[in-house]
Amino acid sequence: MGSVAPTFSAPPTRAFFKGGLLFDMDGTIIDSTDAVVKHWHIIGKEIGVDPAVILETSHGRRSIDTLKVLSPERANWDYVKHMEGLLPKNYGEDAVEIPGARALLDQIKTDNVPWAIVTSGTTPLVSGWLNVLKLPVPENLVVAEDVENGKPDPACYLMGMDKLGATDPSQVLVLEDSPAGIRAGKAAGCKVLGLVTSHTVEQVVSAGPDWIVKDLTSVKVVGFGEKGVELEFRDALVTN
Repeated sequence: MGSVAPTFSAPPTRAFFKGGLLFDMDGTIIDSTDAVVKHWHIIGKEIGVDPAVILETSHGRRSIDTLKVLSPERANWDYVKHMEGLLPKNYGEDAVEIPGARALLDQIKTDNVPWAIVTSGTTPLVSGWLNVLKLPVPENLVVAEDVENGKPDPACYLMGMDKLGATDPSQVLVLEDSPAGIRAGKAAGCKVLGLVTSHTVEQVVSAGPDWIVKDLTSVKVVGFGEKGVELEFRDALVTN
């Protein structure tokens, strides 16, 4: 992108998604950065690894995959689910919703738009945060322990599509913030909306999403019918 500063000023554009919407969790619906930093500092001391090293690569990845590299003896689901279940309990005040997330999810729920959360977090983590923040709970959920390989492997998004009954991935929109998640959505064949909430614009661009916005305030449901859900993207990144 050279030395020219990126601008989020693209004119509104609309698109239909007949297969539904698949949302990542952290960085897309909520921002639990402060909680995660505190959490990994404690875990880092327990396993004897500099927390800064953990935090450099942990976002968007499953904790079990991080532990497989840094502390293999703790890389099991019992430990990971217990560890992640403590996050919302101990640091509930340190997480906030991503701007626009609540309004978009409320609108989706009101219009009965098919959607699911597809996350690198475990069930205790996801349910804990949704409960703490009082956010809508989806009927369909794909969590870390559901798949053998985490993002950027597309297995989680393929499972999400299956849960929605979607057969054409090009008719499904993935909403993601991490490069690993964006690549997973693209590898699954889905359209992907990238959010610049946890990584730099350059990192999000390099992952290859179809649209890029700052956060979910730029996304609005404008219709839902036989053609699927129609979304409008406002103030998207100008890439040319």
